[in-house]
Amino acid sequence: MIDGMDLGQQALISIISHLIFIGFTFWALQALHLDKLLSAGRVFQARILYIFLTIAIGSTISNFFLDYLHWSRQLQYFFK
Repeated sequence: MIDGMDLGQQALISIISHLIFIGFTFWALQALHLDKLLSAGRVFQARILYIFLTIAIGSTISNFFLDYLHWSRQLQYFFK
């Protein structure tokens, strides 16, 4: 059974993981020249799209990392 402290730790780890991977994704996407693919004069829409892409990709990577961490902790039950 999971107590409140474990839930709090998991929540903090999840928040930090998401922020870190969203930050890495933002940094990595800056290497692409997405402005060449978008229409001229649509700067605001391009920035919103950039933010959404960053959040979507960063969250997906973070969820993968958190799932992997969770599954690795559950492996101990396989060997009991």
